[in-house]
Amino acid sequence: MKKPFLTASLLAMPLLSVGWEFRGEVALEGRYFTQESPYPESDYSTNGSAYLKPEILHEWNNRDDLFTFIPYARVDEHDSERTHWDIRELSLIHVGNGWESRIGIRKVFWGVTEGRHLVDIINQTDQVDQVDGEEKLGQSMINLSLVRNWGIVDLFVLPGFRERIFAGEEGRPRTPLPVSDDARYESSKEDSRVDFAIRYQQYFDNGIELALSHFSGTSRDPLLIPDTLTQAELVSLATTGALPAGSDPEFTPLYNVIDQTGLELQYLNSGWLWKLEAISRSGQGERFSAVDGGFEYTQVGLFDSVTDLGWIVEYIWEDRDDSLASPVASDVLLGTRFTFNDIASTDILAGIIYDTEEEEKAISLESSRRFGNNLKATLEARFYTDAADPLSPSALYRDALKNVNTNSGLGPISRSDLVQIAFVYHF
Repeated sequence: MKKPFLTASLLAMPLLSVGWEFRGEVALEGRYFTQESPYPESDYSTNGSAYLKPEILHEWNNRDDLFTFIPYARVDEHDSERTHWDIRELSLIHVGNGWESRIGIRKVFWGVTEGRHLVDIINQTDQVDQVDGEEKLGQSMINLSLVRNWGIVDLFVLPGFRERIFAGEEGRPRTPLPVSDDARYESSKEDSRVDFAIRYQQYFDNGIELALSHFSGTSRDPLLIPDTLTQAELVSLATTGALPAGSDPEFTPLYNVIDQTGLELQYLNSGWLWKLEAISRSGQGERFSAVDGGFEYTQVGLFDSVTDLGWIVEYIWEDRDDSLASPVASDVLLGTRFTFNDIASTDILAGIIYDTEEEEKAISLESSRRFGNNLKATLEARFYTDAADPLSPSALYRDALKNVNTNSGLGPISRSDLVQIAFVYHF
């Protein structure tokens, strides 16, 4: 990691000062993989990890000024890349008359849909933390927010690019080749390039919420380029169909400079919540567009109980070149959300994403429940069916030599079905 922690003395000062608030969470997490791994280095069925995420907050000046510090650290049993730390937030916020300034390291979320967060581009994904890609690394920024009757305009200056962390050879799920730490950049300034973004949002009286955004900078999604083989490796691959013993090729991440324009729409009316995200992006191959749209309908008081049941339907599409496209490029999402509205805040979210072209399926389950005031248990499950087996390194290079450059879809993670349980203690 390139971002240093504050010194221990500085971290301790807020705890001794009047008016500071200290809280956070610590968790133990266990995973069970239901299939053997295709990679010998990560062929295990159980994995344990733990994380700590304290929060230090302070408000003053009649709550017009706010200081936030949220460090994060995880220790993993097998994968050294998943053992990592980060500063999720370290920022100062000042509220003025019709404007706000936010300076420091922060997390910013954009988006309204469940299937793909197409427009969410400010923060880098913490790829190793959770398999759903929802966790993000902190991003240094200067953010000015202008609040007017006709809408809210956010301006972002984003110095200090964050590289994505990928699972190591011992990680599950992982890529067919390990990912090198020596990234390549399209920009000559590499990770020192300053990115920019702007977003306009407005809430209308008829229930419509609209947001338009534009981002110009280094893509948070790298292209993974396989290493060039040596002459000996090429000869072995051509004659035996396999790489020679001792070969250790890697993927090199390539971070291109992109421009992305995004649209978010949301409309709430009588239990129906209609959602749409759409983007147009240039800079990684030809310009492409992507859309995720659908609805969530909530049945309030199911069978005269306090339980609410939501039905989720979305269609996800993009017209990107097939070799570069997301595994979710022509897919239907069907899901249900149970909100029990009980004292334990029990909820269940279950869904399936179905590929209408390749017939691959990604099935997910997420559930949580509180026990007392401080403890929460979460259960997650991910299953991938009707997907191709992961490619071995030799098979990947054989396809490259044959100029076979098709989208692998869910193949790389198709044998990474897992059940995860975590116990989170809030203090």
